[in-house]
Amino acid sequence: MVTAVIFDWDGTLADTKTAVVRSFQKVLTDAGCQVTDQFIFRLLGIGTKNTMKQALQECNIPFDDEMLESLVVEKVKIQTELTGLVELFDGATELLDALRGRVKIALATMSGRKVIDKLLLEKNLEKYFDAVVTADEISKPKPDPEVFLAAASQLGMSPEDCVVVEDSVFGVKAAKTAKMRCIAVPSGAYSLDELQKECPDLTIGSLCEKQKILDFVFNEC
Repeated sequence: MVTAVIFDWDGTLADTKTAVVRSFQKVLTDAGCQVTDQFIFRLLGIGTKNTMKQALQECNIPFDDEMLESLVVEKVKIQTELTGLVELFDGATELLDALRGRVKIALATMSGRKVIDKLLLEKNLEKYFDAVVTADEISKPKPDPEVFLAAASQLGMSPEDCVVVEDSVFGVKAAKTAKMRCIAVPSGAYSLDELQKECPDLTIGSLCEKQKILDFVFNEC
């Protein structure tokens, strides 16, 4: 029985590409690391620190934990200043409205707490979420299921009673590992074909397919 829906943020509910990529590129360029925007975009979902690691490794730039932490702090600072560039995807608010009061709703994201708290306030979304888990509250990024399991725990729900809505292959893998059902939407860096290879329970073209999503969620109840 589905009693909770857990949403990813970046690329799922909101188009954060410009803000995220720009903040990464600023700190990486200052560190002498040059990677493409697409390189960064394809890694959204694995966490800021791991994305930094992969970019620095790609550029053969040596680093240690202190350097990584410094880069992460600066990136979060810049991204927090760029929240005005973030837009909700069409259909996001309407879907949240349709689910509110019928199931528990959580946000499970690899973005940091400062960024997410500011965005939820600015977008007037705080009222929708019964739980919010960010990268700051977990130790293992997606595709590890920790962030989804933590969200389910905060909601007081069993994993098998949760549906995850995700846009990345990392997120779909994490949801399936957590034994949760998963709805995949190709609104981020990954195509429908790439997402389908991870065997989500439902694929949609966009969040505007509200009725298809609701039918899946409540037919599973």
